[in-house]
Amino acid sequence: MALLAAPVSTPAPVPAPTASYAVYDRITHQVTGRDVHKPIRSASLVKILIAIEQLETRGDDPRIEPMLRVSDDNAASELWVENGWEQLVVRTAERLKLDDTRPPENRGMWGYTAVSASDVVKIYRYVLEEAKPKVRHTIMGHLQRAEKCASDGFDQSFGLPSTTWQPAFKQGWSGFGDPAKPCVDRPRPRMQWDLDTKSPALHTSGTCWFSIVAVLTLHPEGTTYEKAAKRVTRLTEEVTKYRC
Repeated sequence: MALLAAPVSTPAPVPAPTASYAVYDRITHQVTGRDVHKPIRSASLVKILIAIEQLETRGDDPRIEPMLRVSDDNAASELWVENGWEQLVVRTAERLKLDDTRPPENRGMWGYTAVSASDVVKIYRYVLEEAKPKVRHTIMGHLQRAEKCASDGFDQSFGLPSTTWQPAFKQGWSGFGDPAKPCVDRPRPRMQWDLDTKSPALHTSGTCWFSIVAVLTLHPEGTTYEKAAKRVTRLTEEVTKYRC
């Protein structure tokens, strides 16, 4: 009697992360990128819009520093409410002429604001090229002094700060739960949109030399923060090669 071979189980394919990016050269004014208008939830990148609105309409505030340097969520939530909740996004998107940015469906979830890589570049261009000097110096000064460890214990040194020299940067993350191990600080080198609100999001953005960079990524559910951070850093290294 012939023996039947045991069926070979084929492992399910591992979903690939979703990534869009834009790199703007401030000298040649050229943009390179992929899926630059794809809407992705902003996570903490929206904190730059919160800072712009606060500075331009209400003036400087001591909470801007922790919100931008260590991505403090409590500071962001307070300023979000005080500046009109989701209307903050509506106003700044119109003022900055953002194409793909939309407020969150739940006004209390500022991290679910929709942005695109193209719009993130536009936000930085606005700060650098159009905003009043006080606004520009405040925001870029804090981003240039962003710390390795965020207030919630996550390590912010992935992406731009791991691949470029002395960038000003703002990171974003969402959907990873609590950090597997607390970040240890050390000095670093000098809406009807089909918006995915479930996949873990990890973003890096900022300026380096004469470029503005935005790398926005979504990862399969269950991806660890450390694995996603390594992916984002590799991609950032590729897209900034010879530019930063």
